[in-house]
Amino acid sequence: MIPRPELLSDLSGSFQLTSGATVSGDLVDAVRLALPLLDLRPGDAGEIDVRRDPALGEEAYRLTAGSRGVEIVAGGRAGAFYAAQSLHQLLPAASYRFSGGASWSVPGVRIEDAPRFAWRGLHLDVARHFFPKREILRLLDLMAMHKLNRLHLHLVDDQGWRVESRAYPLLHEVSSHRPRTATNFWREPDTYDDLPHGGYYTLDDLAEIGAYARSRCVTIVPEIDVPGHASAILAAYPALGATGEPYDVLDRWGISSAILSPLPPTVEFLTTIFDELIGALGETPYVHIGGDEVVLDHWGESPEIIAYRDSLGLATSNDLQAWFLRRLADALAERGARTVVWDEAFVSGGLREDTVVMPWRGMGVGRRAAAAGHDVVATPVFPLYFDWAEAASADEPMAIGDAITVSDVAAFEPAPASWTEEERARVLGAQAQLWTERVPDARMVDYRLWPRACALAEVAWAGPTDGFTGRLEEHLGRLDALGVEYRPPAGPHPWQRRRPHRPGVLRVHEAMDHIESMTHDAESTRPSV
Repeated sequence: MIPRPELLSDLSGSFQLTSGATVSGDLVDAVRLALPLLDLRPGDAGEIDVRRDPALGEEAYRLTAGSRGVEIVAGGRAGAFYAAQSLHQLLPAASYRFSGGASWSVPGVRIEDAPRFAWRGLHLDVARHFFPKREILRLLDLMAMHKLNRLHLHLVDDQGWRVESRAYPLLHEVSSHRPRTATNFWREPDTYDDLPHGGYYTLDDLAEIGAYARSRCVTIVPEIDVPGHASAILAAYPALGATGEPYDVLDRWGISSAILSPLPPTVEFLTTIFDELIGALGETPYVHIGGDEVVLDHWGESPEIIAYRDSLGLATSNDLQAWFLRRLADALAERGARTVVWDEAFVSGGLREDTVVMPWRGMGVGRRAAAAGHDVVATPVFPLYFDWAEAASADEPMAIGDAITVSDVAAFEPAPASWTEEERARVLGAQAQLWTERVPDARMVDYRLWPRACALAEVAWAGPTDGFTGRLEEHLGRLDALGVEYRPPAGPHPWQRRRPHRPGVLRVHEAMDHIESMTHDAESTRPSV
């Protein structure tokens, strides 16, 4: 079973669970939603009985299966939903395929389970390459199966803006597409495909995505990355920039010098965008505002921005960046949302105390954020950046560097034992990132995410555990049944190789040494320039 339950013991007896069986008691809808292929019917008494126990945590559950059926006791809707996911994993892999009138033997077991971490996340960059709504809904289903509960959508970057705005329509009319896309390898001369690329989610799409996610116990975490990574925004509204100069939606990878102005019109613009996002998604407890890889040069060259900075009593552009992010965090707090940032924003200082920090440049800066009183979601490049190749081999499809393996992910400890008890208590959980510069379509999303995301689910729910490799071998049959085009343990299928990776050009541990060293300089905001 993946993720591994806290306690699983075998019992005598079993029973046959047939398509169309009856489920009764509390929280019936959550169980039915988690098991759509079984076509369960609500009733007063049946093969599956569900009860709520307020003494359990919201996501905790107990499941007992025997000759008389299945009993689920859950702390809340999420617990019942996850119990049903565990029940499904007691059945053969064939149960993940549609089959009318199917009947499956449920072994006798007792499971007691609750997650180790509250934040069990995946990040998908839809700015570099756009993935239509149908792919987001499919990903939410796969996350729910693995008890992952945060989907972080990177909605804007230099290479594209992905959300309809009725207040600022040029964002989706102009900034949502580019005429071509870079095809060159890392740090090689620019080459392009000359194929238009683009797309965006309407506000109605976001409303559907938000509702679909909540029904599957997943929280959508939207990201509007500011003040850097701003080429796409400024292609539509150049007056919001620090210079007022025109920009195009960027067609190459890396970082540009494009930066939003920190002046009041920009704050007004972003708060309006936040209102549109939150209004569409519905309940949005977290909003990510980026704060990473910001090239501050234009702020220091603008007399208007310098005068504004001086009027605030701030000494440097770095101080102004911290003030700007805190102003946005205050606006989000007024709207009931908690701010999330990348670790550069913490290093710059001045964050609200309730801001959540994602330390992508290593767990060292994560520990410093935790020690400073910030909640932390572990997101380090190694081993949680899934755009890196899984092997240093030319058989792998093109990736930024190598290598991050399933075993690397499975061995990761989000709250290291070397941290103090108070620091470990600040770790909300872990999240894997899939940046999509080299992920052009949904088939490659499957390849990059799975089965590494299975290992993430294990770590975030149960922590690093024994026996994962053996359980994963069985679990891959479930992914096969669902049609997930994951990377096979032995290496890619011939059709998954595509444009070959160039191994050894960028090693992940060398990259980690470089970026982690930069976290000790408050003004090191542009490691990739």
